[in-house]
Amino acid sequence: MELQQLRAFLAVAEELHFGRAAEKLFIAQPPLSRAIQNLERELGTLLFARSTRSVRLTPAGEALVQPATDILDGVRRAGVAVASAGKGETGRVRVAFAGASSHVMVGKLAKLVRETHPGIEFELYSSNFAIPALDKVINREMEIGLGRWNFIPAGIERRVIAYENLVIAVHSSHPLADRRSVCMKDLVGQPFVTLPQDPGAILRDHLLRLASTAGFVPTIVQVAPDTWTLVSLVAAEIGIALTVSTVAENVYYPGVVFLPLDDETQPILLQLVWRADNDSPALREVLRLSEAVLPTPPVAPDAEIHT
Repeated sequence: MELQQLRAFLAVAEELHFGRAAEKLFIAQPPLSRAIQNLERELGTLLFARSTRSVRLTPAGEALVQPATDILDGVRRAGVAVASAGKGETGRVRVAFAGASSHVMVGKLAKLVRETHPGIEFELYSSNFAIPALDKVINREMEIGLGRWNFIPAGIERRVIAYENLVIAVHSSHPLADRRSVCMKDLVGQPFVTLPQDPGAILRDHLLRLASTAGFVPTIVQVAPDTWTLVSLVAAEIGIALTVSTVAENVYYPGVVFLPLDDETQPILLQLVWRADNDSPALREVLRLSEAVLPTPPVAPDAEIHT
């Protein structure tokens, strides 16, 4: 049973006239008649009762109409699905991300993907640290990673979506809360809350390095499992915390004040990463959309970025 035979059958079933069916299919009548005869031979039954004056469906022909229609509709849908996948209109894109501020950015991207490409299955994976997100992209478990990394391995493409500055989170009742900014020397003897000492935990590394440069070892009184908890501990007056400017912009917690850090530091890069050899059209389309809601910001002329 061939698709062309089914098309011929449905044309005759609709017109109940071989001549009009042939015109509808833009073919001559003899090839149409042969196609119907071959189909009847393969099925072992007559599909049409023919006379010199009329053509009508037999019970077998009536039984074939719906299955034949379903088959041709399925073929059409398959063609549309393949074409859509090739254009990046359908497919699956998995995104791994880390950090409280990243949640807001991922939400913006998810909204745009859903509005413009509902055929793309957009899966999200959240972790407390960025290293697992990068590892999942490297291992092909995820298509996109979003986070902060000091090193990007070969074979991974990247795009910066934010240049972040370091800030100090303090409670609004803290003696330093009214300052426009602070430096690390102002924080000698202060109790700190930090994220865990985990591979890729760059904020804790920054805290230890900056404190050492300022001539002291920070007093860490509490470790928080994630940024949300970190800010809540500051709100509870457990201690102060070093974090990044995008957290100050995207995470609101009553009673917490974020103070710019005056110490000379390099901006921290928040980046999108993906495998260079991933040729998924859906991935390429999501990356294109990301440029609209997560554009690469301009760098200040005097900012020197190291990666």
